Amino acid sequence: MAIGMPHKVLVVDDEDHIVELARLYLAREGYQVEAVTDGAQALTRFGQIKPDLIVLDIMLPNVDGLTICKEIRKLSQVPIIMLTARDEITDKVVGLEVGADDYLTKPFHPQELVARAKALFRRARLEPDQPRVIRAGRLEVDLERHEVRYGEGRVHLRPKEFDLLALLARHPGRVFQRSELLDLVWGYDFPGYTRTVDVHVQQLREKLSRAGVSDPAIHTVWGVGYKLEMAPN
Repeated sequence: MAIGMPHKVLVVDDEDHIVELARLYLAREGYQVEAVTDGAQALTRFGQIKPDLIVLDIMLPNVDGLTICKEIRKLSQVPIIMLTARDEITDKVVGLEVGADDYLTKPFHPQELVARAKALFRRARLEPDQPRVIRAGRLEVDLERHEVRYGEGRVHLRPKEFDLLALLARHPGRVFQRSELLDLVWGYDFPGYTRTVDVHVQQLREKLSRAGVSDPAIHTVWGVGYKLEMAPN
């Protein structure tokens, strides 16, 4: 997005009242809002306008939201807020695993949507001197290609595992509390969800180990959280 240009938000939902509320409240914040009502239109419009944020319903005609999310993740790391009509953990977990950054359960207050959008824009804002490839010893986290390399090999990670490793690798040696990781990687600030962090750290460790990565390593700081540590020279 060019400096001074408004953020573009693509809303994908087949319920007119949801679309109008999202358009009204997001536009009040200065965002440029476009909307489509089915999955096929969503993929086409995404390629045309290249939005800075997508608000995406799971239940859509023609192509469902999970499929759209997976297709978009092949092309872009644009922030995605998933909308689900049911307060079921399965919908939320599946949405996050295929690459969504956050979710809202219908019915929701449009001010909460605005707050979530603002939080994602804050997280997505890159510092001018931030490298596109993060290096920690022989480990490389390529933000543009969304790849993790170790020597000549690659480590295949799911989207949130990648985001978690990128954050830790950007700040080697720094201890992150579980609540910090939950907020920075998932966008949540609910202490009850910190188990999500532990599960992803465990999965990330296993995948790094299988790829032969022993240095750097993710260390547990008991009673606090986690850090990425490199062996001393």
